[in-house]
Amino acid sequence: MSKPTLVSTAATLLCVGALAGLSATPAQAGSAPVKCRLTFSMSGWSAIYQHAEGRGHVTCSNGQKAAVKISVHGGGLTAGKFRVSGHGDITHVYSIKEVYGSYAQAGASAGAGNGGTAQVLTKGTTSMTLSGTGEGVDLGLAVDDFKIEPVH
Repeated sequence: MSKPTLVSTAATLLCVGALAGLSATPAQAGSAPVKCRLTFSMSGWSAIYQHAEGRGHVTCSNGQKAAVKISVHGGGLTAGKFRVSGHGDITHVYSIKEVYGSYAQAGASAGAGNGGTAQVLTKGTTSMTLSGTGEGVDLGLAVDDFKIEPVH
């Protein structure tokens, strides 16, 4: 291979490499995190083991929406029957698909009658701040699995 051909080939490869790098960068920059909001209602019971189920809706800042099914399972020192309505703010996601799955939850609550609750849940780097109000009797400390699934 002659020297001019080698230089030309090297220059072409550098340009192709630079263009490949440039084309990937805007795609990554365009996929900015979105904020999603969950609204829900659920009811359940707990007596050492906690269980609750409910329905809700997720709406994201990029226009994605979905009806969802929610379930909470876990153990801990709890006792009571409850009904909760609330919302959650979900961050560090790029698509509504990343909202689905199981979140780890740790929280403490004590109350009788109407009360409010707020908790932070995580799933990898995704976090959700839940707040809600409810009625019933609920006492104790629980570490739970909070699961969000799409309704088909």
